Amino acid sequence: MRKRALNIGVSGLNATDNPGPGVAVIRSIRESGEFEGIVTGLAYNPLDPGAYMDGICDNAFLIPYPSLGAESLLERIRAIHSMLPLDVIIPTLDSELSLYLKIRSELVSMGIHTYLPNEETFNLRSKARFHRLRDIGVNVPKGKTVSDASAVYALEKEYTFPVMVKGQFYEAFISYSPMEAASHFFKLSSKWGLPVVIQEYIQGTEYDVVALGDGKGGLVGAVPMKKMQLTDQGKAWGGITIADEGMNEFVRSVMGKLKWRGPCELEVMKAKHSGECYLIEVNPRFPAWCYLAAGAGQNLAWAAVRLALGEEVEPFSTYQVGTLFLRHSVEHIYPLSQYRSLAIEGQLIRIEEKREHGKA
Repeated sequence: MRKRALNIGVSGLNATDNPGPGVAVIRSIRESGEFEGIVTGLAYNPLDPGAYMDGICDNAFLIPYPSLGAESLLERIRAIHSMLPLDVIIPTLDSELSLYLKIRSELVSMGIHTYLPNEETFNLRSKARFHRLRDIGVNVPKGKTVSDASAVYALEKEYTFPVMVKGQFYEAFISYSPMEAASHFFKLSSKWGLPVVIQEYIQGTEYDVVALGDGKGGLVGAVPMKKMQLTDQGKAWGGITIADEGMNEFVRSVMGKLKWRGPCELEVMKAKHSGECYLIEVNPRFPAWCYLAAGAGQNLAWAAVRLALGEEVEPFSTYQVGTLFLRHSVEHIYPLSQYRSLAIEGQLIRIEEKREHGKA
């Protein structure tokens, strides 16, 4: 087994009750058996636990929030790269992916590899355009976007209540009447802006699938999971891999029609009475629970690294059904000096011999 000495940058190091995917991605990479390089954490907050946890990041750097734009991100990556040359970056947060798509060519010229979807597919899966996936044959609930309250009050002409009312970026509510839908419309539009998304409500059982596509319609791997424990925000705190060939075939079909390149999480609803599968949402990155895939026999994070480097990866054909994951909270103790280094200097470097190269 050939060991790879790489420097891999990973974002999403928050590890709270709504954790980012970064820690799970890094754990998967480190346990691949083929990686012996270093992991550079790309943190937005000096309090991101993943920047400090033992065995996760060798180095950590603060990067600018996505709201500051692509040029600020690129400038910071250039500074980090000049100090500790990066081979691969795996961005793991929805809010930053559009920026990485904008700077992808610049990263390539620097020798930094990514494995991201094309911009057209990335935009199509957005909540505001999600209902258009019907046009390419993907089974999604009936939906539309609305930008004023009068359209919300008129929903009874087109939809049977309840309906889902979703913010264009985050959050969703079940609305049982036009009045309740209007209340949710005002709440979501004030928080996330317009438009607000209206979606047919599908009664059934929800499943989440972590998947990796090759960009040509092929599926490198996919592992479906049923949530067993939820946080107050509805995030998975425990789950188990399931066996459902109909679900697996649906996922293959969706990934083929999207021609998705890179990792993603598919949220699938299996209708209670018909058993029909509906695609509810596509999250364009690894989910926070992606370590379950590695535990079930499909190390999709390491496969994504290899694909980013242009290597051929044999598609996974099986996974271990009945593999369970459970999260837990545990306190870690760190010296103030580590926090001070990241908060004030913008970097935390644990590889001492690298310090002589200066600060990024």
